[in-house]
Amino acid sequence: MHVAHLTLHDFRSYADLDLELAPGATAFVGRNGQGKTNVVEAIDYLSRLASHRVAGDAPLVRAGTEQGLIRAAVVKDGRTAVLEVELNPGRANRARVNRSPLPRARELIGLVRTVLFSPEDLALVKGDPSGRRRFLDDLLVLRTPRLAGVRADYERILRQRNTLLKTARPGPGSGARRESALATLDVWDEQLVRAGAEILGARLALVDALRPYVGKAYETVARGASREAAELDYQPSFPLGNDLQATMSTALLTRRGDELDRGISLVGPHRDELLLTLGNGPGAGSGRLPVRGYASHGESWSFALALRLASYDLLRDEGDDPILILDDVFAELDTERREQLADLVAGAEQVLVTAAVAADVPAALAGVQYAVGDGQVRRVDADD
Repeated sequence: MHVAHLTLHDFRSYADLDLELAPGATAFVGRNGQGKTNVVEAIDYLSRLASHRVAGDAPLVRAGTEQGLIRAAVVKDGRTAVLEVELNPGRANRARVNRSPLPRARELIGLVRTVLFSPEDLALVKGDPSGRRRFLDDLLVLRTPRLAGVRADYERILRQRNTLLKTARPGPGSGARRESALATLDVWDEQLVRAGAEILGARLALVDALRPYVGKAYETVARGASREAAELDYQPSFPLGNDLQATMSTALLTRRGDELDRGISLVGPHRDELLLTLGNGPGAGSGRLPVRGYASHGESWSFALALRLASYDLLRDEGDDPILILDDVFAELDTERREQLADLVAGAEQVLVTAAVAADVPAALAGVQYAVGDGQVRRVDADD
């Protein structure tokens, strides 16, 4: 799978951009703030309908305009499909495939698959659990696009349930509104359990599938590390049983009083954690320590890189070769690790690299090079 052509209109810094791309390695080189990341961000957005840099769509639309456009010709198994999304901040985005509208924009998810690694990925290991949950869910949706709808349903149900919990909190003047909220809560509990158990089951299966890939990747990128050094474990917000829906329902009933006191949902996949640990071997008794708070900068960086490489290898083994995006990664690595990473990914069908200076791009990923600056993206010929 690779992107053969990219068109941007009023996306980020680009009023209009038409760019031919090819399989293999392509590097976008330019000073910070010139727009090189905007190019690869657009391709990654088509994969997940989300940006790796901002939470909402408004910053993606060029200042002073109301709508942005991303269009890409994607080649898979020798066939080309044109994928397109209109960004409409404050309104529903619209998506098309080969000019035919899709009923919902999220149906675009999974038609092109990307794995993106950037310096912001240090937050995966050093940041809050929400970032690690998002990492799992993004990968889930790439593996099984149908789960995008389940994820959206769960978030909608959770918002409604939290509103009910706040309304049902005991207090002066609560009266009839509180009674009505309490009567409705059981209905929303059932919906939360149904969607939540499906997400939870999919996450548990994903962590099991990803675990050996992470160990292998960490052994490769961290000097002197063994395959057993890096481990990941899923920590749910309630005790699990064979029937996830039943155990989640029981947990909701058990925590109902606490939830009403606090006015927030305390049970469900939105409260879970992906625990990342380093040590001499698997298991709590082997002196393992959580990466967050204990790992050095180098160890944290290696673990973040291992998570992305593991995601890439998992997706590749299960289907098409994803597009690999390395956004300003090599400036953070020493020469040995640059070459090591380049050798690992050079065989990908398409690798897109951004760098501030051409010297940061390893020879194995030199490929086609574009100079980015002054609002222009210009191909650099060998004679330049």
